Parts: sequence; structure tokens; C-alpha cells
Amino acid sequence: MPNESPGEDQLEPVDLRQDTTTEPDHEPGPLTEAQRNTLVRLIRVAYPHPDFPDGPYQRAAEAVQNAGGPLAEGLDQLDTEAGGSFTGLGDDEATAAVERIADSDFFGLVHGTVIVALYDDHEVWELLGYEGPSFDKGGYLNRGFDDLDWLPRPRVEEYTAEPRVELVGGDH
Repeated sequence: MPNESPGEDQLEPVDLRQDTTTEPDHEPGPLTEAQRNTLVRLIRVAYPHPDFPDGPYQRAAEAVQNAGGPLAEGLDQLDTEAGGSFTGLGDDEATAAVERIADSDFFGLVHGTVIVALYDDHEVWELLGYEGPSFDKGGYLNRGFDDLDWLPRPRVEEYTAEPRVELVGGDH
């Protein structure tokens, strides 16, 4: 095509890089203290670690708040599912309420954010015994890849009987 000046339906490269989306009519407001407590409880129920302190769950909740989305509405709906107050439910009832909202966009936002925020928290690494990435330290092969002292020692015995035909096939 010879040098053509851009027509009405052609855009210059500079125009293609401009964000033409519109801002929402209103920014979501900050969560109330009750909503923040509900969010932390939701994360604790969805990712139960009885020995974890509150800090990692609160930091994960902050990450969810920073992700945006219809958070307040989802938390209010969770309270409705709980019959008034999600934070007042016992563990079994709270788990059942979370299961009822598990397919919602709201829970998808929470799950997608928390799965990274919670398990990328260095305090959680320490609590779980994860020493962090090993690439910059030469890998795990010569650095105790098998030092999981909390696992039972495997029972290893050599099989000395005749080979089982159904496992190895054919005559041996």
C-alpha cells in the first residue's frame, strides 16, 4: 500500500496506545471494620492453618482490598448467607457458607488474590518450614533436599521372591 493518510477507521500508533476506558462512576469506599473482620475470617476459613497467627491473614486481606472489585457487596452477601454475621459462625457453619459462595465472582477474586498473597508471605514460609527459593544458592540437591525431619522414615525393603508376572510381564 502506498503512503496513505489515515482514514476515519485507521488509527495512528500513538492513538492505539491511549487508554480510552472510562473510570467507574465511583470508587469503592473503604471497608468498615466489621467487613474487614469478615474478610479475615473468610480467609481463615478458606485457608485453615490453626497455628498461624493473625498477621499473615490480615496481610492477605489487605491484598484483597487492594485488588479492588465488588468486595463490600460480596462480604455483605456472605453475612446474608451466614444468616446475619459470618464472623459469629462456628467453623463447620462458616465452611458451609463459604462452600455456598465458592462459585461466585466475589470468591474468585478473594481466592485468586489470597492464594498468592498468603503463601508468598515470608512469615508463612517460616511457619511452614519453607526456606525460600534455592536457585541463587545452588539448588536443593546439595542443600538438604531430604531434610524433612517431620516425615516418618520410609520403610525400604528389597523384594526377594519370584518376579510377579502380572507386574513385569512375560517369562523371566
